[in-house]
Amino acid sequence: MTPAVDVHGLRKAFGADVVIDGLDFAVARGEVFALLGPNGAGKTTTISILTTLLDADAGTATVAGFDTASQRTEVQRRISLTGQAAAVDDALSAIENVVMFGRLAGLDRGSAARRATELIAQFSLADAAARPVRTYSGGMRRRLDLALSFVVTPEVLFLDEPTTGLDTRSRRDLWDIIRTLSAAGTTVVLTTQYLEEADQLADRIAVLHEGRIAAIGTPGELKARIGGDTVELHDEHGDLVRAIPTDGSIAGLRRALDDLDEHRDGVVTLRRPTLDDVFLAVTATTSLEERV
Repeated sequence: MTPAVDVHGLRKAFGADVVIDGLDFAVARGEVFALLGPNGAGKTTTISILTTLLDADAGTATVAGFDTASQRTEVQRRISLTGQAAAVDDALSAIENVVMFGRLAGLDRGSAARRATELIAQFSLADAAARPVRTYSGGMRRRLDLALSFVVTPEVLFLDEPTTGLDTRSRRDLWDIIRTLSAAGTTVVLTTQYLEEADQLADRIAVLHEGRIAAIGTPGELKARIGGDTVELHDEHGDLVRAIPTDGSIAGLRRALDDLDEHRDGVVTLRRPTLDDVFLAVTATTSLEERV
């Protein structure tokens, strides 16, 4: 089956500043794919090229089977994009904004109104649905901006740092919506700086560093490359006294605890690799392959 997103040798520079340098990856249909990386790693530039907002200097990219450079209109018909800044009309109410987007997307008046009511409730804006958007807080504006991306379900949904500015509850509500869309067959490509978000949502993650993919795989695969579980002993102040690597099996845990038997005081915990460990490893000077 043709990938939903297929990228080969993608490169983009602004003057002497090379932002992305030879990206290669493919995203399967229905997959949630996360681009993870620090500011300046090339995440937003990559999304901008895939959504036809920018031209690449080199390489090719197809979205939903269409070339982003030569078949822009076909790509645009099949995608939806939410960027980092709220793109709403301040003079209109939330319900008016969503209805307007629905009409622009081809819905008739009744369908647009029904969809607006659903989304306003889904994104917890019902109490302020009739108020002008200029009276909204930053978080409310962000939720409305996200709601607009879901007016019509696209083949591929691009979310550029979608939960920036959202509180914890709104963030988790959005995660549930993304999971529902993915289960129904929509491909989701998102960028994020939140490691927990990538861990919770993504089927696969590409970690960008200095414009290149430093590591790619499922969250479990990336964590496994860092190392296995560790049994840690902390003193009464919380300081680490000793750490013993273990394979995570019962026998391995028993051996580690036996080694700690001489320490009568302290707290023993089992620590597993996290995406924080992955992120720190692959964005260090040496590559992940050189470290493990």
